[in-house]
Amino acid sequence: QVQLVESGGGLVQAGGSLRLSCAASGRTFSVYNMGWFRQTPGKEREFVAAISWNGGAPYYTDSVKGRFTISRDNAKNTVYLQMNSLKPEDTAVYYCAAHKGQYVSSLHADYDYWGQGTQVTVSS
Repeated sequence: QVQLVESGGGLVQAGGSLRLSCAASGRTFSVYNMGWFRQTPGKEREFVAAISWNGGAPYYTDSVKGRFTISRDNAKNTVYLQMNSLKPEDTAVYYCAAHKGQYVSSLHADYDYWGQGTQVTVSS
C-alpha cells in the first residue's frame, strides 16, 4: 500500500510559479507510475501530467505543455510538479496518484492510490 501526501500549493499571481511535491510512504514507490490530476468544484477530475516508474515517458495534457514539468526522485519517494507561467484557469485542487502498469495512464480510474490534495489558486 502507498500513502501519498501533497504539499506546495498556495496563492500566486498569474505568471508566477509553484512547485508541488508528493511524498509517498512505503518501500515500493519506485514501482509505481505517478500522476498529477486537478479538480475544480462541479467538474470532473482532470489529468495534468504523469511519469513512469523509472522517470521516463513524461506525459502532459495539452493545456500545460511547455509550462509544467513532472519529475520524480525515487531515492526520496517523491514526485514533483513544477508549474510555471501559471494562469487563473490553473486554479484547482491538485492531487497526486499512483498506479502500477506497463504504460503510464491518464485515466483517473486506473490509479489505485490518491493523496488528499493541495489547493492552488492563481489570481489575475
